[in-house]
Amino acid sequence: MPTAMVFSEEQEELRSSVRRFCQGRSPSAEVRRLMETAEGYSPPVWKQMATQLGLQGLAIPERHGGLGFGCVELGIVLEEMGRTLLCAPYFATVAMAANALIASGDEVACAAHLPGIAAGETIATLALAEDTGRWDEESVTLAAERSGSAWTLTGHKSFVVDGSIANLVLVAARTWSGISLFAVDGGAEGLIRTALPTLDQTRKLARLEFARTPASLVGAEGGASPGLSRTLDLAAIALAAEQVGGAQACLDMSVEYAKVRYQFGRPIGSFQAIKHRCADMLLEVDSARSAAQYAAWAVAEDSPDVPVAASLAKSTCSEAYFHAAAQNIQIHGGIGFTWEHDAHLYFKRAKSSQLFLGDAAYHREHLAQRIGV
Repeated sequence: MPTAMVFSEEQEELRSSVRRFCQGRSPSAEVRRLMETAEGYSPPVWKQMATQLGLQGLAIPERHGGLGFGCVELGIVLEEMGRTLLCAPYFATVAMAANALIASGDEVACAAHLPGIAAGETIATLALAEDTGRWDEESVTLAAERSGSAWTLTGHKSFVVDGSIANLVLVAARTWSGISLFAVDGGAEGLIRTALPTLDQTRKLARLEFARTPASLVGAEGGASPGLSRTLDLAAIALAAEQVGGAQACLDMSVEYAKVRYQFGRPIGSFQAIKHRCADMLLEVDSARSAAQYAAWAVAEDSPDVPVAASLAKSTCSEAYFHAAAQNIQIHGGIGFTWEHDAHLYFKRAKSSQLFLGDAAYHREHLAQRIGV
């Protein structure tokens, strides 16, 4: 267990830099513009993230072109991105695909793909779930077939984050030896990508169909399960950090509105019912932040508690974000129920994030299993 969750001066400076960047590049008007586009992100901003701040390579080892930081720094970045609902393929590329490559232990594949990710030249994603929507290796049915040294994939994947724009897709597939991980070029023959309608338009999802699509094996054949389990834990921790940022934004929005909205000649924040709502939100957001930060520190210290901490963080942060987003709408009253108000952007992100990678009930069940209950 970490001795203290205290951020260094450098980590606080990272937070400040990313916050300034996100506030400047992701105001609500820009979020609304980008979520209506097919791509869902701004290429110039994506390039700036890599060249000016080094965000894509933040947690990638230095030998592969990254900065060599870890999960704590990545959590700081994702929390700030969650505050502004930054529309960019960062979560798919960094929190999922890059982690999957590193966890695979395949140095050849890492050397081939991680430098492009770190430089902001490669948009990548991880394709694991299928039409069942289950986020575990046991549900993988997509088949991989080998002919000599060449591999092809046949089947489909669903709910693939930024799957429509990724030029590198890491695919979990089933071989005779078990679950394996494959790298597929975004323009590969036999790959059909279809955008899915989503509740949260700020995070694009796609269904990918593979028809004898050429693929390259990553790691050992049949040996992908440990790496994928590790990747899913790291992705859950990353998503928890992002949820904390969104929940904090909802709390800030609620408190600010309670100060300036007057009824019966006094600010609504002076009413006991509003005070109680804001106080409950504060407690839940702080508890969620503690859970997310502990999970990040557990990864940084290579603690055996990482699987437990991941499920605890994801379940806690999912519920805190959804409750904060719902209360934000209630506190805003009539205006909060209009589609034009930003409260709905956070509500939709909160709900989609609550379900993504497994909901709170799913992770509480995982938590119980992992602690032997």
